[in-house]
Amino acid sequence: MTGVLASVDQRTNLVGQNRLELLLFRLLDDQLYGINVFKVREVLYCPPLTELPNASGMVRGVAHIRGKTMSIIDLNHAIGGERMLDTNKCFVVISEYNRSVQGFLVAAVDRIVNLNWENIMPPPKGSGPNHYLTAIAEFENRLIEVIDVEKVLSEVVPGFMDAQMSSITQDKLNDVRGSEKIEKRVLIADDSTVARKQISRCISQMGFTIDAFADGKQALDHIKQLIAAGKKPTDEYHMVISDVEMPTMDGYTLTTQLRSIPEAKDLHIMLHTSLSGVFNEAMVKKVGADAFLAKFNPDDLANQVMRLVYKDDYEPDQNR
Repeated sequence: MTGVLASVDQRTNLVGQNRLELLLFRLLDDQLYGINVFKVREVLYCPPLTELPNASGMVRGVAHIRGKTMSIIDLNHAIGGERMLDTNKCFVVISEYNRSVQGFLVAAVDRIVNLNWENIMPPPKGSGPNHYLTAIAEFENRLIEVIDVEKVLSEVVPGFMDAQMSSITQDKLNDVRGSEKIEKRVLIADDSTVARKQISRCISQMGFTIDAFADGKQALDHIKQLIAAGKKPTDEYHMVISDVEMPTMDGYTLTTQLRSIPEAKDLHIMLHTSLSGVFNEAMVKKVGADAFLAKFNPDDLANQVMRLVYKDDYEPDQNR
């Protein structure tokens, strides 16, 4: 599997084209599951694992890989299935989500496929609140289930969700509230209900009013409606905060589209995503975003918002 991610540089060409690539894998059945390639650091045969006393049954042990010690999570067991019996025959998908690196134990790795976000849909409404899917897609007459890794981590890793749901510190609040420029709103685009709540809580604490949308197309349509009504987007909004991975229209494409509209091209745009370990400045520049921030640190988000709102006039108090 050493070559399975060898062409990551080529995949940056997908930026702004509303496409993504999924690494497909199997657990203990013939169902195909997927994970975004940009969230994958490495795929390898499962190394020897050291069991931890009193650890969750979903954590099969820890492994020392590339100078790092990380937990190896039995993904099949974590989503409600049986434990994998022979780890020596399994693979580990090492991924990075929201500044957290972990390994997921899977039975087999299939291949990488290139898909259009327009063909990736949210899970069916009738699937209930307890499923572990963030999206579904069809490829070569096969259904691909995209795992909601954040939900898995929130249930398996102690303190993961507490860290994700934290608020701006009081010192940072004192810092941003000392600057008053709240007359305009902030537009948020994110398909995750949890993420929208996280960002909305942070931005609301800062005193801004929020308009939130579930994907890039909804946000783009809203901007176009404002323009059709004779309003200038930059008069309505300080900035746009967009996720990257969203069904129908991703954050790259949203940014590209906004930059192509004369009335909206000067909007400040920040890409705010769990694609933390593999993103680089070249990608930000390619689509014309003003900033990139890995999820989720409320104080970092507050700093970036204030820098974009005030441009060069905002300097956080380093003495707090």
